[in-house]
Amino acid sequence: MVGSTHDSTVRAILYAFLANLGIAIAKSWAAVITGSGSMLAEAIHSYADTGNQVLLYLGLKQSQRPPDADHPLGYGKLSYFWSFIVAILLFSMGGLFSIYEGYHKLTHPEPLSQIWIAIVVLVLAIFLEGASLLGALREIKKVRAGRPFGEWLVHTRNSELVVVLGEDIGAQLGLILALGFLVVASITGDSMFDALGSICIGVVLLIISIFVAWRVKSLLVGKSADPDIQEAIDAIIGEQEGIDRVFNAITIQFGPDTMLAVKVKMNPALNINDAVENINALEVKLKARIPKLKWCFVEPDVTD
Repeated sequence: MVGSTHDSTVRAILYAFLANLGIAIAKSWAAVITGSGSMLAEAIHSYADTGNQVLLYLGLKQSQRPPDADHPLGYGKLSYFWSFIVAILLFSMGGLFSIYEGYHKLTHPEPLSQIWIAIVVLVLAIFLEGASLLGALREIKKVRAGRPFGEWLVHTRNSELVVVLGEDIGAQLGLILALGFLVVASITGDSMFDALGSICIGVVLLIISIFVAWRVKSLLVGKSADPDIQEAIDAIIGEQEGIDRVFNAITIQFGPDTMLAVKVKMNPALNINDAVENINALEVKLKARIPKLKWCFVEPDVTD
């Protein structure tokens, strides 16, 4: 399951990287020829997204570094850090720049030329970005394993897939807006619509970046494991002989890995050796049935 999740995340990042790089080059060429502010904003957005995929992959690789003396629980949260950085870049280099470019074109209008080139590039980009989005959704479908999409989006601890999905949706909406406003500008001959398109693209990117940052923030601070994992843990503990009661169970997510700390009341009829054997058996069973559970600490007690 862990390997499958990692592979799906890498594939989603790769789809987005290849699509954004190709689209960014095409948009830059079209922006220079046409003088379109919307196209320039879209080109910068695509370059930013291309760099973001590199940062996401960097975070994914760094999060797999083994634990050491200074980081005994590993580096799993590095993936959340880089995802948060990507959200900030999407906010600044994507959203704010697009709004600035639109405002600049409104106050200093310039005539557009050969708009058809930009329109052709945007149509092709919509298909390429659509393929990237479908690829991300396909990988997400594998990871969510039958769970409703909305539930997965709310509860997932995979920050990279959330970021890739947000970027792909933002890029697709931005392309559609840019195309629509450019067509109107071409029909009316008024470059103001092109500038308005750039501003609308910026607003969309700001909204998406804020959502992504909000989702990643809770993971960066420290969040419990996925509800499915918590339910599985409760079920396994409930099956274990010798445990009368669970006083408290805490899970924390570290990238792809989970830590569990649980305080339980053992059957008073057990002697110390039998209690220890039951606890060891429980830990083995938990790690065997929940591959993402990397650390397991079970404390026997008589009161919470």
